[in-house]
Amino acid sequence: MKPDPCTETPVPESPRHQVRLRLKPKAPRTGYVDGAWWPRSRDLAAELPSLLTVLAVRLEQVERVTFNLAAWPRTPRRLRIEDADVRLEGFRSQPAATVTVIGAWERHRLTLLVVPPETDPVVAHGILMTAAHRDDHRSPEALLEGDPGPELLTAGEKALQNWEVDGGRLREPIDA
Repeated sequence: MKPDPCTETPVPESPRHQVRLRLKPKAPRTGYVDGAWWPRSRDLAAELPSLLTVLAVRLEQVERVTFNLAAWPRTPRRLRIEDADVRLEGFRSQPAATVTVIGAWERHRLTLLVVPPETDPVVAHGILMTAAHRDDHRSPEALLEGDPGPELLTAGEKALQNWEVDGGRLREPIDA
């Protein structure tokens, strides 16, 4: 906050400069996402600079961002952010409601749930808080559709979801 020259009372900074982001605590990865981001628009190139500046604290230097091609309008292939080039890579296979931010150091990555910009502020806040809960293991779709609050899964269900997120595939049972 900065003081108002007329009243000398603190006045909130412009909300345009605040990043609407919540991350899970820094710990081993749990669940489908590492937190949630609520951008102000669907212009990825305009929204990323402030997000990446904040995420650089956790990832050090950001090297690239992946996103779903259908979820965002045409986006440049590179952005210059704080004297560094960041590659932007769109994929059809990435879940539409996520972006993944990859750091240059040891390829650390954060997968963020993207809350649609037009979401009601109260609902968006609930989704941000839920996605950032250490014990939440819901998929991006479930987070966006569900009511706020951590979903309680059995240890086996959590292990199965983590395995699937890491590239595992379910197989049909084989009849003996």
